[in-house]
Formats: sequence, C-alpha cells, structure tokens
Amino acid sequence: MASTITAPSYDPTTTAQALAQKYTSAGQAKIDADTKTTSAMAKALSSLSSAISAFQGSLSSLTGVGKSVLAQSATVSDTSIASASAKPSAAAGTYSLFVKQVATAGQVSYNSVADGADLGGTLKVKLSDESSATATPISFDVDLSATNADTDKDGKLSVRELASAINRASGNAGQVSAGVVTIGTETRLVLTSKNTGVANTISLDPSGTATGGALQTSLATAKRSIVTAAQDAIVMLGGENGTAIKQSSNTFTNIDGVSVTVAKAQKSGDTPISLSVASDSSKTTSNVQAFVDAYNKMKSAIDGLVDSGDPSKNVAAGAFAHDAGVSALQNRLVSLLRPGTSGSLASYGITANRDGSLTLDSTRLGKQLAVDPTGLDALLGSASASAPSGIAGSLNTYLNQWSNATNGQIKQRTDANNTLQSTLTKRQADLDSQYNSAYARYLKQYTDLQTLQSTMNSNLSMFDALFSSDKS
Repeated sequence: MASTITAPSYDPTTTAQALAQKYTSAGQAKIDADTKTTSAMAKALSSLSSAISAFQGSLSSLTGVGKSVLAQSATVSDTSIASASAKPSAAAGTYSLFVKQVATAGQVSYNSVADGADLGGTLKVKLSDESSATATPISFDVDLSATNADTDKDGKLSVRELASAINRASGNAGQVSAGVVTIGTETRLVLTSKNTGVANTISLDPSGTATGGALQTSLATAKRSIVTAAQDAIVMLGGENGTAIKQSSNTFTNIDGVSVTVAKAQKSGDTPISLSVASDSSKTTSNVQAFVDAYNKMKSAIDGLVDSGDPSKNVAAGAFAHDAGVSALQNRLVSLLRPGTSGSLASYGITANRDGSLTLDSTRLGKQLAVDPTGLDALLGSASASAPSGIAGSLNTYLNQWSNATNGQIKQRTDANNTLQSTLTKRQADLDSQYNSAYARYLKQYTDLQTLQSTMNSNLSMFDALFSSDKS
C-alpha cells in the first residue's frame, strides 16, 4: 500500500507572491513605462527651461534697459591720482582734470569725558557743515536710560557704555562709529563719520542728558579735537585754474556716462591728469562673443532634446524628438536671427554654420564697426520687456511664450506632466492594493491546500499502519 500521496512540493508564501505578481504584471509594466516617460519629460522640460532662461539672462545683461554690446573705455594718464570707467552711452572725448582736494570722512575726539556719569536723558549726535550758517544738520538721538545704556548694571554710565549706546542708536544706521581711546590717564571718546564731506562733521549736543550730571558737564567743557577734518573733494575741469567741481564724494559723474574716482590730491603746479573716453573694441568683441556663445549653448541644448537619435550607433532619441512644438521653437530661433530690416549680423562677422550655430569673425566685426559704429546696436536692439526692438527684442519676446512663469509653454507642459505623475501615483496605489488582495487570496488557498495534503498524508500513514501487516 502507498505510504504518501504524490503531489508537487511548494511554499504557500512564495507561490502566492509569484501568482500575485503575474496577476498584476501587465498593469505594473504599463505604470513603469509611463513613470519612465514622465520622469524623462520632467528632466527634459527642466533642461529646456534652464537653456532658455540662461540665454534670456544673457540677452538682458547685454541688451537690456540701458545696456549695449558696444563698450566705451575711460582711461586716466595717472592711475595713482584717479581711476575712471565709462558706460556705452559715453561720448568719445578728452578732458583735462586737476585734483585739488580729495574728500575725507571727519573724525573728532572728546577728551576727558567723565566715567561714572548719571544715566538718563538723550544725547544728540549731529552731522553738519559747520562753516555754513544755512546748512541743515542731520542728527539722531542716543537713549541713555538705564535699560538701554547701563550694560553692566552698576547704575552709572561709563565712557565705553556711552560709545556702545551711540553705535547702537536706532537713528545711527552706521553713520557714526564711536570708540574709546586711552592716552595715559585720559579717556577720549573718538567719533568717526562713515561718509566723506564737510556736511558730515560730527558734534555732540548734551543738553538732553541728565541735567547737571557729570556727562552733561564734562561734554560741555570737554575739548573737542579735530582728528581728521571732514572735507569735500574738489576737481578743476580744464586744469588747475579751470572750473571747480566740488562735492562730498570722491566719485564724480559730471561727465555724461563717465565715472571718475579721485584718490590723491595734486600739488599746485603739477601737470593735470588727462581723461580719455573712446570706444573699447576688445570689450565690444567680448560682448558680441558672449551673445554668440549664449545663443549656441541654448541651441545645442534644444538640438539635443529634438534629436531623432541613431539606433545603429546606440544613440537614443531626445525627449522631444517627435514634439512639433519644440521643433517649431528650434526653427523659429533660426529665422529670428534674420531681421526683415536693412543690415544683417553677417555684415558684423556673425555668421551661421551649417548646423545653425553662430560663429564670430572678430576682424570683420572690427572693420564694420569702424564704418558704422552704431549699426550693430541698432540691429541687435533691446531685450527690454517694455520696449523690445531688433533681433534681441524679437528673440526675447518669442522666448517669453515658452518661459513665462504664469502661462508659458514650459509652465503648461510642466503642470500637465505633474498631473500625469500624480495620476500614476494613484494608479500605483490601486495596483498595490490589487496585488495585496491577490496575494492574500492565493496565500489562503495554497495554505489550505498544503494543510489538506498534510492531513491526507497523515491519514494514509495511519491506514498503512492498520492494514499493511499480515494478520494471523
């Protein structure tokens, strides 16, 4: 008699897993494929957005409001005396300048200021041109109350606490820096102005401090020493005996488009410095090259995204290989480089290669600028959003249809892709639920079957024990 029932050997758990996976495999394959597609699309849209944004940023820096690819240089004959820079709008010319005086920040010292003064009241710090009876001073108040000024809580005001209170005063905003200098047994309160010019001469008004207190008395009687006199800068236009230009700052912008910063005064009889403003061909070439490089970088990124690929060389197609919209973007960019007006980029040495990328011939650029120095600026125009013009304006306006953060093509496509990714997340959750249900069902079935098989084998063994031996 047989001792066992012949049946395949299996584990209920692994069997249930295998059957549940087979049950959901088609759905899982579809979700995996769609997830791969949406992830690739998200990456591609991010790359496209970055490429367009980088190019538009370059356009803005080169051709935005008040910008120009044309560059002007400003040079001075003696850089130890002054330095200069010029905006593209600066007119060429030569100027004779004599630096009579440089502007300085004022510094004053109040000597023998009393330590241990009474707290309370306010100290007024003033900045003014003391040589002018009509000048309006700038001032701020320093709170000398115990809660604000008495940092060591000893009930008295030290000179160091006074200096700290001045530095922390809400109306100060860094205009005046206060410090303490000790010379022998004498303590001095030293005040330095942040800004240059006679209008920033510092003085203290203690009338608002504790009446009759030591601080009010000592400040009223203390000798104010001028450590460094505050003074304005004076530059003579036309030479030492020319027209005086006087101001509080060492940087002069009186010549349109030119900034001159003086560093050292000249002595009477010195040769005036010469300021020359002229076109900067090297910088202009660099600016034009920057435009070319930025365009090529954007175009290369877009070309890669629409590339059809080459299976024979194991080169995968780009994410937008079959996208008519992005292909239209690629073609439109090329056409926008050919304005319908007179003039062309090629005349300034900017030519298109067979692949659509740009190349700059700097020699040709220089020759054409010599013939028509303003033509390139007119041709490129402005990428200003308020008043776009020329090639830059057309490019920027068109690209805004893609890059606009509110309703641009990239924003719309990204929103749609995000929605699809959210849908995939829900589909995955539903499929996981189906898998779990199938697994639980199969696990119960095969566990029950295994139990039944075990019971039947046990019964068969019992029957063998009862009936397999010969009985006498």
